[in-house]
Amino acid sequence: MVPVRHLTATVEGRRVFYREAGPREAPVVVLLHGFPTSSHMFRHVIPALADRYHVIAPDHIGFGRSDAPAAREFPYTFDALADVTAGLLDRLGAGAYAMYVQDYGAPIGWRLATRSPGSVTAIISQNGNAYTEGFVDAFWSGLFAYAAAPGPDTEPPVRQALTPAVTRWQYLHGVPDESLVSPDTWTHDQALLDRPGNDEIQLALFRDYPANVELYPAVQEYFRTSGVPLLAVWGANDEIFGPEGARAFLRDLPRAEVHLLDTGHFALESHLDAITGYIRGFLGRVLR
Repeated sequence: MVPVRHLTATVEGRRVFYREAGPREAPVVVLLHGFPTSSHMFRHVIPALADRYHVIAPDHIGFGRSDAPAAREFPYTFDALADVTAGLLDRLGAGAYAMYVQDYGAPIGWRLATRSPGSVTAIISQNGNAYTEGFVDAFWSGLFAYAAAPGPDTEPPVRQALTPAVTRWQYLHGVPDESLVSPDTWTHDQALLDRPGNDEIQLALFRDYPANVELYPAVQEYFRTSGVPLLAVWGANDEIFGPEGARAFLRDLPRAEVHLLDTGHFALESHLDAITGYIRGFLGRVLR
């Protein structure tokens, strides 16, 4: 088993926790997690890649074991989260890297890529959206209503996304064999969501989410002009980011590889071996 190190670095005065494994001279692969989890979601895929790659998986500010300053003390926007991630990668000397993006990790990764296109050698998107086609309206309509008009009428529905029932649902929906998903996943995430003040952090990010959609035209232009190698390996039964979000990459990157798996949002929990196999094959071809 490849050893995985659990480390911290100070970036812009904030403590950032990250997992790191693999040879330092190997090509870098950065893993960017989604909501409401942390680098914990990559606990199994890191050692599966680190024999061949230098893998770095940070916890975003406000998530996991990284600092979670109060919402009044930090600008919880996706721009700010991307700034900290860029600072960490610069500190670690990751001048060029492939990235795996999922859920919130996608808009953070898109910012890194559009700011410094030459730094990104390849992209793996696992239920990480870059097109409006990917939004499942039943999940997103309430969040966009809240972001457009925050208040007592729109806030209660989005607060449901912070409850144990919805955290559990995120892991289990669309998974044919739920026994493959460890209950430790949602109990781990919920304990972090339940920290005092974390609800306000998450609400701030909900309010900022439309800025990600506004960025999509620039992201799609980046795809067209860069021709960046892209693998979309996607839980096809996801009721948050549907499979049309995966197919849409082909519009701007016709050579993208798209694989739809019979699972849900957190596809690594049930399809680790399949996803790892696709990633190793893809990176082995494009990072020669």
